Amino acid sequence: MNKIICGVDVSKGWLDAHVEPSGAAGRFRNDAAGIADLAAWCQGHDVELVVMEASGGYERLAFLLLWELGVCCGLANARSVRYFAEAMGFLEKTDKIDAAMIARYGAVKQLKAMPPPNAAQLRLKALVARLSQVTGDLTVQKQRKSAALDAETIASLDEVIALLTRQSRRLEGEIASLIDDDPLWACLDRAFRSLKGVASRTVPRLMAQLPEIGIVSNRAIAKLAGLAPIANDSGKRSGRRSVRGGRAG
Repeated sequence: MNKIICGVDVSKGWLDAHVEPSGAAGRFRNDAAGIADLAAWCQGHDVELVVMEASGGYERLAFLLLWELGVCCGLANARSVRYFAEAMGFLEKTDKIDAAMIARYGAVKQLKAMPPPNAAQLRLKALVARLSQVTGDLTVQKQRKSAALDAETIASLDEVIALLTRQSRRLEGEIASLIDDDPLWACLDRAFRSLKGVASRTVPRLMAQLPEIGIVSNRAIAKLAGLAPIANDSGKRSGRRSVRGGRAG
C-alpha cells in the first residue's frame, strides 16, 4: 500500500502543501504558527511523510518544527524534482504545481523519512557557515586596503580587519572544541589531518556538509558530494563518465 505523502513547496513567506493521492491542497505561513497549522492539517489527512526540497534554507524551520510536532519529514533534491516535473509534462512552474510534483516525486521514488540533525550537528553547521562568511568578508576588506590611499580609510579598514580576524579565531576555536567533544568527529578529524593536501578548514566543512562520513560507504559519500562518475553507456557504446549533481549546499 502506497504511503500518503504531502509535498510542500517552501518560499520565504509561505508553505504550499499537496497530499497524494487525495489531491488535498492548502497554504500556510512559513512561521511557527503556520507550521503548527500545517502539522495539524497533515495529521488530519493521515499524512505519513512530508517531503520538501532542500533549496536554500527556507525549509529548515518547517523541517525541524514538523519533526518536533510528530510529523515525519524527508528532503528531495530540487533539481531532481524539476526534471521529474518536466518528464511528467509540467513545463510550467507555480507554487501549487511544485507542491504536487514534490508529493508525486516522493511517492514514485519511495523517499524515506530523514531524521533531523542533533544539536551538535546544527551548531557545527552554523559555526562553519559563519566562519565562511567572516573569511569572505576578511578577504574583501584586505583587498580594499590594498587599493586604498587615504590614511583615514586605511585606519578604518585596519579596525574592521582586526575585528574580523578576532571573530575568525574565536569561531575556529569553538569549532575545534565542538569536534574534540565528539568521539566520531575527533577520530575523523585525526584521520583527515593525516592526509596530505587537506586544509585545516576543509575538515569541519566536510563534517558539517556531509555528516554521513564515517557511517555510509565511500561510494555513497562520493555520490552525495557530486563526485561519483555517472555512466553514459548505450548499446555497445561506452561513453565518457562525468560528475554532476550532489547535495545542495
